[in-house]
Order: sequence, then structure tokens, then C-alpha cells
Amino acid sequence: MSLAFHKIAVFGRPQTPGLASPLSQIIACLARHAPEAEVFIEAATAESCGLLCPQSQRATVSTFDALSQTIDLAIVLGGDGTLIGVARRLAPRGISVIGINQGRLGFMTDLEISQIEKDLPPMLQGQGHLELRGMLQVAVTRRSSPQSPWVTIFQAPALNDAVISRGAVSRMVEVDVFVDGHYLQSLRADGLILATPTGSTAYALSANGSILHPKLQGAILVPVAPQALSSRPIVLPWEAEVTVMVNDGAGTELHCDMQALTALQDGDKIQIQAAPYPVRLLHPKGYDYYAMLRHKLHWSANPVLAGRPDPAPPTEHA
Repeated sequence: MSLAFHKIAVFGRPQTPGLASPLSQIIACLARHAPEAEVFIEAATAESCGLLCPQSQRATVSTFDALSQTIDLAIVLGGDGTLIGVARRLAPRGISVIGINQGRLGFMTDLEISQIEKDLPPMLQGQGHLELRGMLQVAVTRRSSPQSPWVTIFQAPALNDAVISRGAVSRMVEVDVFVDGHYLQSLRADGLILATPTGSTAYALSANGSILHPKLQGAILVPVAPQALSSRPIVLPWEAEVTVMVNDGAGTELHCDMQALTALQDGDKIQIQAAPYPVRLLHPKGYDYYAMLRHKLHWSANPVLAGRPDPAPPTEHA
């Protein structure tokens, strides 16, 4: 069967101990099952593995920026944070991303290195499960006086979430929240999260937000430890624009996926809306989102059910 991808790059988390061995396994797997494809290793990944010689014999070393202009598939070796960092930068180019888990939970990096000989070849031939994950676009504007024009001081995408939180100064976050220009609430809390369906199983979940299925066109707004117990999470339409006005910015920060950060000031305006492009996540054939949730969140962890196989779905006549 012909290949669906012809220019494939492998990315890892630089300076990760033991990265060279699984990286070599991936390169060897690609050499066996996609010999006609061009294979690359991202330069920082190669350097941390001692592979900065001109070739690793089967893969060419190249910079991230150069790869983002040429490849059609990225294979990311690491945890969810590593995958998010790569996917955020490749999303505008429409490049598909496969995650191989070298982290802890691995909600998005759903291949295991021990299974790549079985799972990876069909994906290279177009038999994977493609999922489009929506991203947020976040901007902070500021003005020097009430009469001054707003000036953009920060912009970043977010695949998981945009989080407003108190920083080193131990004070509550004080903000006014608007949705599509309509006033929603004034909030005093430890923070405020706006999460995508992807990020609904991350920080938002630990703050008692709901899990959103990735096929849902929505985002969830979750207060973190609000002073008013009536403040509750709310699911918003995906096309909604959220505006947050900072009333007390001392020590307040804005994080996007915990990878982009800016300090906030009184009067800052934060605008969050859907990004114009999604992340293209490629899962192995037979990928099951609900099985992933059961496994990662330990659902059905009941001593009575331990060791039993999953129940079969009901048949038409059951």
C-alpha cells in the first residue's frame, strides 16, 4: 500500500534522559516501513541525543523552522506538553501530528514505543484516525490612559487552555468577564480557565470543570477557587469571544498551555477566541476516546470489577 506521508520529521523533548534509544527505534521503524519517505530529526532533538553528525544514516537533521515549511507528518516523542509545544507551531501549516508517549498520563500521546511496529505502519499508509482539535487565539491589549488607543502587548495560541492566575503575590484575581460583548460576571478567585475540549481533561478538570468530547464545538470557562460559591463552570459555543477585563492586576499572570506567559496590569483587556486553524492529531487505527478516558482516569476502578474484561456493547436483540 502506498504511503500517505512522504516527508516525516521526529521531534522530542531536548535534554530528556534516555531519548536516544526510543528515537533510534522510531527511525529504524520508518526505515523498514517507509523506505521511500524522507525522514528528518529536529535539530535540538538530535543535538540532545548526540546525533549532530551530518546524517544519522537514515535521517537528516534540520531546524524546526525549516521542517515546518516542508514536512507533512510530525512524530512527537514525549509527553502531552511536548506534543502541545510542537503541535501549536505546526497547526497553521496543516501538518498532521502523531504522539508517542514518553511522559506520565499521555492523554494525547497515545502510542507506546513498544507498540510502534504494530501501530505506526498502518498510520503511515493513511489508516489512522484523524482528529481535528480546535485551538484558541489569545491577545492582551493595554493602554497608557483612558484616552489612549489599545496596544497589543501579547499574543499566543492555546491548544489546552488560557489561564489567568495569581503569580508570586498572594492576592486573589479580580476580573470582569464578558461573552460576545455581554456581561457575564465579576469574579474574585484564585484564577480563571478557558479550556478547549482538549484542555478539558487538564487543569480545568482538576478545578471541577466538565469533560468536553473533542467533537464538541465548545469551550469551558472554569473559575478556580472562587470567593462566591455561586460561580460555576459554563460551557460556551466555540465561536464565542470571551473578553476579560483585569481589575486588580498586581501579581496576576496569563498562561497559554503553560508555555507562553505574560504579566498583567490593572485595566488590561484579554480577548480569547477560536483560532482560524485546528491541530491535526493522528491516532492509531481503532482509537477509542472512551477507552482512553477509562484508562487514564482509572474509571471503573472497582475492586469487584478488577481483572474482568470490558463489557461488550449491547446487540440489536439484547
